[in-house]
Amino acid sequence: MSALLAEDPVTGLHPAASAGFARSVAAYERGRPGYPPVAVDFLAARLRLGPGRTVVDLAAGTGKLTRPLLATGAELVAVEPVAEMRAALPAGARAVDGTAEAIPLATASADAVAVAQAFHWFDGDAALAEIHRVLRPGGALALVWNRRRMDDPLNQAIEELIAPHRGHTSALRTGAWRAAFERTKLFGPLEERVFPNEQSLDADGLADRIASVSFIAALDEKERTKVLRAVRALAGAAGVTIRHDTEVQLADRLG
Repeated sequence: MSALLAEDPVTGLHPAASAGFARSVAAYERGRPGYPPVAVDFLAARLRLGPGRTVVDLAAGTGKLTRPLLATGAELVAVEPVAEMRAALPAGARAVDGTAEAIPLATASADAVAVAQAFHWFDGDAALAEIHRVLRPGGALALVWNRRRMDDPLNQAIEELIAPHRGHTSALRTGAWRAAFERTKLFGPLEERVFPNEQSLDADGLADRIASVSFIAALDEKERTKVLRAVRALAGAAGVTIRHDTEVQLADRLG
């Protein structure tokens, strides 16, 4: 995932992203929720995806959104800077190394750009300028997020276990990523829709879900094991259901 702060002089990625995501690929693929079909259908219709259209999945990770976007019949370019995650992308996508601030694609080469669970890592102003460059006139940008519903007791219990290790308040939690959209003259206002999304997990699945969180994945092995042991206890033998809201936000390219 591209970095909010380019602290690593080699990769340009935030250390929590580069270290955490590189070591948690399997957990990420097993534990992270997908996106409900109704949300994907809305996204595909709004972006007019289908044969003859090109969509860029930016900061594609292991392909959680890549796969349903491929199913639309659109040509799919998956941009992902973490090599370990890029290796897990589906064969039907054209996987390329790159970041949101330096997209390795030609100007006006895409009809749509989608970003799932990642815009908060970006330098928002630089990313919007690059996305605008890559999009053709009439194109659009879509952001997709699975957010745990914090009015749910299970999600509150998970938060109590992981919050001490967060280290900083992320731009995702504060909504600071929105500031770039408030400043930009390159995109129109965000159009927002919310869809319910439930994920049923056993103890192993819940451990994978939390192990895929960047700052948990980046912990030393002793501390990480301690956190995941407590997470498994939450699931018990019966398993749990994590309740999410899937948020889809779209902005049209201007100019």
